[in-house]
Amino acid sequence: MSDSLCYHCGDSCDTTPIQFDEKTFCCSGCKTVYEIFTDNNLTCYYDLEQSPGSTPVDIKGKYDYLDSNEIIHKLLDFTDDTTQVVTLYIPKIHCSSCIWILENLHKLKSEIKNSQIDFPKKTVRITYNAVNFSLKEVVLLLSSIGYEPYISLDDHATTKENIDRSLYYKLGVAGFAFGNVMFLSFPEYFEVSEFWLDQYKYIFRYLMLAFSIPVVFYAGQEYLVSAYKGIRAGVLNIDIPIVLGIIVLFARSTVEILMDWGAGFFDSLTGLVFFLVLGKFFQQKTYSFLSFERDYKSYFPIAVTRITSDRYKREETIQIYDIKKGNRLLIRNHELIPVDSILIEGDGLIDYSFVTGESKLVHKESGDSLFAGGRQSSGALQIEALESVEQSYLTQLWSNDVFNQDKDLRYTNITDTVSKYFTITILMIACIATAYWIYADARQAAQVCTAILIIACPCALALARPFALGNMLRIFGKQGFFLKNSTVIERLSQLDTLVFDKTGTMTTNTGDAVYYTGIDLSSDQCIVLNSALRASNHPLSRSLYAALNANEVVSLDAYKEYPGAGIEAIYKDIILRIGSASFTGIQTFDSHLDTTVHIAIDQDYKGHYTFHNTYRQGLSALFSKLNETHRLFILSGDNAGEASYLKRLLPTGIQTYFDQRPKDKLDFIQKQQQDGKKVGMIGDGLNDAGALAQSDVGIAISEDIAVFSPACDAIMDAAQFDKIDYFTSLSKKTITIIKSSIILSFLYNIVGLYFAVTGQLSPLIAAILMPLSSISVLVYVTLLTNWVAKKRIKIQPVAPLENHKKSFSFNS
Repeated sequence: MSDSLCYHCGDSCDTTPIQFDEKTFCCSGCKTVYEIFTDNNLTCYYDLEQSPGSTPVDIKGKYDYLDSNEIIHKLLDFTDDTTQVVTLYIPKIHCSSCIWILENLHKLKSEIKNSQIDFPKKTVRITYNAVNFSLKEVVLLLSSIGYEPYISLDDHATTKENIDRSLYYKLGVAGFAFGNVMFLSFPEYFEVSEFWLDQYKYIFRYLMLAFSIPVVFYAGQEYLVSAYKGIRAGVLNIDIPIVLGIIVLFARSTVEILMDWGAGFFDSLTGLVFFLVLGKFFQQKTYSFLSFERDYKSYFPIAVTRITSDRYKREETIQIYDIKKGNRLLIRNHELIPVDSILIEGDGLIDYSFVTGESKLVHKESGDSLFAGGRQSSGALQIEALESVEQSYLTQLWSNDVFNQDKDLRYTNITDTVSKYFTITILMIACIATAYWIYADARQAAQVCTAILIIACPCALALARPFALGNMLRIFGKQGFFLKNSTVIERLSQLDTLVFDKTGTMTTNTGDAVYYTGIDLSSDQCIVLNSALRASNHPLSRSLYAALNANEVVSLDAYKEYPGAGIEAIYKDIILRIGSASFTGIQTFDSHLDTTVHIAIDQDYKGHYTFHNTYRQGLSALFSKLNETHRLFILSGDNAGEASYLKRLLPTGIQTYFDQRPKDKLDFIQKQQQDGKKVGMIGDGLNDAGALAQSDVGIAISEDIAVFSPACDAIMDAAQFDKIDYFTSLSKKTITIIKSSIILSFLYNIVGLYFAVTGQLSPLIAAILMPLSSISVLVYVTLLTNWVAKKRIKIQPVAPLENHKKSFSFNS
């Protein structure tokens, strides 16, 4: 490992590495964690993975609400007089070292009896002695070693989720029965004449009947119910001809056995149901750990500090739902403002990008109004609540009906569209053929009718879509593009309009691009500027200090910071003022609405630094490709300061709209849809949630997909942003593959119908042809989707899927 990288977390140590025990650490936090592990003989942690840890953060006072017994008991899984059990979500679990150390917590604290990791869900279940240890101490211990748990209002408000395993049971029943029926059918296939086989063939046949009963009425239950509901609603869905085939197969096979006419079609019957259930399982077994239905509760803490109204002004922890109008609350640095309120005390520097998308920090003074969802960025505040949590501006973002709509109900998938005509055609062929055979040979009429309904069962047609889409879900997931369900691929292929949020979506969070305009500063003046910026805690000062990347600093003779205005610093005979235009003596400055920091030395104005967002790599090339196939729009909560810069960066013809509030974005997409457009929305923040929900496909861009993402249809790893055109193109190719597989299944049906209509269908032909059609279609769509994906997406896979998993559900 390079000496410039931290031994614990692997981050760069910059210019101030800490040397300890012949190892290099980036900060005292990583060094402290290493010391904790060393003192407890847990250094094997570093043998399993290289640089496995993460830097612990300062959490002083953050978990004071865990002193409340009411809150504790709502978070616990189990409690009695001596023992408590809690399950905590740990976002930073990512490797074998994490599993090892978290399952050895008892070596750090003897009060912890047991700890078990669920790696796919990134959770740890901890059992501890409640007499000498508390939940708060558990959380503080985890945080001290770099594994801070994520506890949100969403966890507090919802109950434990019930896991439905019925599909597993149905697949098991169908697979078990299918294997046994195939085994029992071999003598019938090859017409083996052997004494003992002839003696027991009737037992074999009745065993096949017994195996088929649970397959039809349990494993195939969903198809029976779906067909019944379709008939009641007057809709010819794909399940109706499937159920017709299942019923006829079962009925005819049962009659053949009872009347001793033959062995029936139980092998084809059980095989058909098995492959149908397998397709459903394959389709549903996709990314159930990602959250596609999220709201403000996932961001809010479950408690807040209230200042009592008595003369003692005590601080107490209350549940966030207990906040009442008039309560005075303490908001610490970097905490979220939970309710609409008035600033009473403190210097407010509020980050509203979480709600509005506006990246510029807003300065607030005593008496100013504050909206829920803003994050304080400069010290502690005292605020007075104007509303309860449920009545705040942020929660009202979820009052729109769009959040209660199911997008899948707006669309008819390709299989259902085809099945309507397919069902009518098959029924007509069956009626015509039966009528002909009644006239030609009445003894053959019943056999021909049942043979047509059996062989024309659209099993291959029904399997093509779920297997093709399911395989493509897997391929997309390997490339860092996670879809809510398979129907998103169909909707993605239909998009003709794409709407992009700017801040956080098109831009990165790796820092702003800073440009200087003005008179060059001398080396001494640069040193004073760097020293003044280093002393300031203002976000713009920190950004500029990082951008200048200057190492030389001096001890200033005088320093004063004026909130909302700027900084004045003196060193020897140099007097520096840096801040707003008016603060540095410029009364008229055409900023074009850019974020700027101005500099004056000894009362002489020198120039200004302009901050531009850092745009994602490959942005121009991506928009050039997408512009050929889609109408493109940019909606941003920021002001129009970057309009000219974007105009140079992007191809012509792309319309941009600035100062867009969440409701404006939602209304814009509704207007496009009313004009008949299929609209995709690409955003990142909670402020985009309404637009993401309203769009035909909502894609949330995330720098870390294991943390919060707003309500959406897909979550995309930000590193794959420049591959959006590949994903939209591949979705169209997938639909083409499904259509071609439908044609292939039709060819099988035509061959089978020929034998059925002409009265030549034997049990052997039916037994071979039906499974053959299903298996060949499955192989066809799987191989073709893999081939197309490798051909069109020539990019490196993202980190293993297990590294992204989280205990989320699709349910709202």
